[in-house]
Amino acid sequence: MLKIQVGHSYFLRYDPKQWERGKPYPPLATLHVAALLRRAGHAVSLFDAMLADGVEDYPAALRDAAPDLVVLYEDNFNFLTKMCLSRMREAACGMVAAARARGCRVIVAGSDASDHPEVFLAAGAHAVLLGEGIQALTQLVSRMQRDPASDDAQWLSGVDGIATAASPHARADAQAPDPRLSGLPAWDLVDIERYRRLWRERHGHFSLNMAASRGCPFRCSWCAKPIWGNHYKRADAQALAAEMTHLKRSYAPDHIWMADDIFGFHVEWVEEFADRLAAADGPVPFTIQTRADLASERMAAALARAGCAEAWIGAESGSQEVLDRMNKGTDVASLIAARERLGRHGVRVGFFIQLGYLGETLQDLLATRELIARARPDDIGVSVAYPLPGTSFFREVESQLGGKTHWRDSGELAMMFRGAYDSAFYRRVRDLLHAQVELQCAPAGAADDETQRRRAQLESAWQALIARESEHRSEPAAGDGRRIAAVLQG
Repeated sequence: MLKIQVGHSYFLRYDPKQWERGKPYPPLATLHVAALLRRAGHAVSLFDAMLADGVEDYPAALRDAAPDLVVLYEDNFNFLTKMCLSRMREAACGMVAAARARGCRVIVAGSDASDHPEVFLAAGAHAVLLGEGIQALTQLVSRMQRDPASDDAQWLSGVDGIATAASPHARADAQAPDPRLSGLPAWDLVDIERYRRLWRERHGHFSLNMAASRGCPFRCSWCAKPIWGNHYKRADAQALAAEMTHLKRSYAPDHIWMADDIFGFHVEWVEEFADRLAAADGPVPFTIQTRADLASERMAAALARAGCAEAWIGAESGSQEVLDRMNKGTDVASLIAARERLGRHGVRVGFFIQLGYLGETLQDLLATRELIARARPDDIGVSVAYPLPGTSFFREVESQLGGKTHWRDSGELAMMFRGAYDSAFYRRVRDLLHAQVELQCAPAGAADDETQRRRAQLESAWQALIARESEHRSEPAAGDGRRIAAVLQG
């Protein structure tokens, strides 16, 4: 039996936007790995960075756990880990160094580590798992258990799917989700009450997370998939219903965040999930991510029956030209129809919006404004196009990135390539789109005069931004002058 400390390096306090948002979730993938190692008979402890004060908390956790092996396994279900935020990379490297200083062997896994293993090896990691890495992890753990006195070279030799000091630039193809990461995560290792307190202080309710699947089979040009590629594996509907029922009875969450890239996928599976939950009295209101082309009338009804309270759709843009360049595979009409269907069944709808994608013009941005006006989503999340390593989008703009390839934190909203406009312009568009949604969602009883005043202010702000857009332009585009004139004239 080995003493293994499993952890991750996403510190909520290092991400001001997310700390202010105040919606922390336990590290789901990290907990799955902890459960796997514990089933193998090892003594497993957890360092949960999410609510820690900072890296300065880690040495004490190391001292208390006194592990033989440290496994920093980032939460693949936390979309922020895909962004490889530089503040979290710094934290991970600091944790690696601290573990090495105590004489521990150290294994690292995650999106950033798969993309740039040399960074974590330089910090002192013995091995970086490439992709999900479960086969390599179990092999390394078994070797260490059999011969804890072996030297590092013997321990690491001949293991596929890892990068080491001897092969720091190793790469591996994305792997299908490993079936061994099934069953309940190691929830008992988490300080659930600390999460509950923060949620209730900030929002008046408590939310936990689950995942029905790993991976996504769609091929949007900007979406990085360093862990699973285009593989997709979904849990058994009965098993997932049992997991939700367990969380409901053990921890009493008021809400569940389904962390899948795409929830459900097939309507028959969602209908069975709803049936199983109803039979077990297990439903908890939950939020999902989905696609407009999956939100049929039958799917909307099944989701509502299962307890889906909110669905977030990757709308991205109101311009069909931009959607096509993204290889999104959806159309503007389907976005509006999906929002209407889900709304009729009592499901709130959020739209993810992406600004500044390659080739986007002012007219495209205004088409996004029009989409939001027509579809009237209940909420939006706005970002600028972010070139993630390994994507076709990244390859198109790689020569423009220079020294800046990552945001420091998720609130930076900074252009990293030469888009049509500068970062300040897109931040202003983001603010105006949020103001538009807020106005559209104002209570029906709001004073008419006040509503009209706010509408006039918002329109004036849009016109002012459009009139001065040339000051924010990175480079002129042919014909844009005529289009801008047409916009200003109504």
